[in-house]
Amino acid sequence: MPPTLASLVHHSALKLTVRAGEDRLDVPVRWAHVSELADPVPYMEGGELLLVTALKLDAEDPEAMRRYVKRLVGAGVVGLGFAVGVNYEETPKALVDAAEQEGLPLLEVPRRTPFLAISKAVSAAIAADQYRAVTAGFAAQRELTKQALTDGPQGLLGSLASQVDGWAALYDASGAVVATAPEWASRRAARLTADVERLRERPAPASSVVGGPENEDRVELHSLGTGRRPRAALAVGTAAALGTAERYAVHSAIALLTLTTERSRPLHAAEQRLGAAVLRMLLAGEPDHARAVAGDLYGGLLDAPFRVIVAEPAAADGEALAGLAEVMESAGARAGEAVLVVPEGERLVALAADSGAAVAACGEFAAALEAARGAGAEQSLSDEDELVVGLSAPVGPIAAAAGYKQAEQALSVARRRGRVAVEHEQLAAGSVVPLLADDAVKAFADGLLRPLYEHDAKGRGDLVASLRAWLSRHGQWDAAAADLGVHRHTLRYRMRRVEEIIGRSLDDPDARMELWLALKATSAE
Repeated sequence: MPPTLASLVHHSALKLTVRAGEDRLDVPVRWAHVSELADPVPYMEGGELLLVTALKLDAEDPEAMRRYVKRLVGAGVVGLGFAVGVNYEETPKALVDAAEQEGLPLLEVPRRTPFLAISKAVSAAIAADQYRAVTAGFAAQRELTKQALTDGPQGLLGSLASQVDGWAALYDASGAVVATAPEWASRRAARLTADVERLRERPAPASSVVGGPENEDRVELHSLGTGRRPRAALAVGTAAALGTAERYAVHSAIALLTLTTERSRPLHAAEQRLGAAVLRMLLAGEPDHARAVAGDLYGGLLDAPFRVIVAEPAAADGEALAGLAEVMESAGARAGEAVLVVPEGERLVALAADSGAAVAACGEFAAALEAARGAGAEQSLSDEDELVVGLSAPVGPIAAAAGYKQAEQALSVARRRGRVAVEHEQLAAGSVVPLLADDAVKAFADGLLRPLYEHDAKGRGDLVASLRAWLSRHGQWDAAAADLGVHRHTLRYRMRRVEEIIGRSLDDPDARMELWLALKATSAE
């Protein structure tokens, strides 16, 4: 504890006597300062014990003392030491009354006690408190290190919570709670996920203080990791601001947890290399070899249907690709699922259990990007946040190559449609019409049908509408003529004109198909 006015009063060598404010002696003293100025306030920082002899003060003037003491209290001075036997033989009543009125502790300093002795006592007590804090900090560091080595992050959090007399929580790269201590803090930690997400958007290292609702604790959030994107976050909740010793403990925990996350990078890279080998074997049609190489690390993934996921950034330096990998791996780790994530050039390939947590996390991540894209200009995505994702249908090891092709096809459709993510199953269940929105298809349709539109524009007949009706009725003259409200001979004449203008026979099924698709493409604009 830092020195207080009470500890100075109880200091046997100082012989101080309390003249006012006896009920406020437990306040900490940051420094002892001597000033004979009539107004020393401009030189105060708050927390000082001011020592005076009243050399330039009329200490017997009640009004002057009230103004003087009021200014000191306003400046944060915690106590006034008045030396007797120098300019006054005893502490003036006007000063005592003013101190009592303003609630400022007033200590009488005997002549035989020099101000220097009081300053030394305060300085020594502050140094001793700092030494205790440093010593406690080193002890905390040793204990935290021991717990981290024996019980991992959970043991470290338990030790940290005990040392700060509060609680602690660890979040993964996606912002989800990984561990808490004590257990009751899990619900409190879960309510901070939005604050953790905002912290993760800032370059590491970063920290913030979250002031909870009324009667709730004070929480410090710290990002963990040395890279551009934080790999984890630490939350520390306490009833009040951290002291020096508690601050040492928190900083030690940050260092240990950061070391743990950074040491896992080489292991993660090794796992990715192994995953890349497994993926190559699956795509080469060697599922048995893939199983043997995967072993326990990815073996469970190959025992049930999985999805092949292919993702690409819209920009070469896209951050969203790394974010997607982190989200899927974190979700898989929490659910106990194996997830194979392999960077492949400027794209990402992943295998994840069908209907599992990682696939769900991928969908949620894509939905969040889709929502941000449509939220308006103020929240629109930058190029580096853009992402396109294709998901295959559920496949097994033998059909991994087919799943990879399906994911690529879905990815291509997502890019053409301006979507963040598309599942291959959606393509089979949907219509071919949206696929005709491609610019090349539109150009083909325009070139094929333009002569007919130009003919109709000159008022020579409605060839385009007649062609659409005839094709929609599969070449049935009577039905198509009835739809148009014309005689079938009129319709036959119009179809001969269509053949003459486009230079192709309507008896050719390829010509009919191309004309129908061209009509669909132009009507979709």
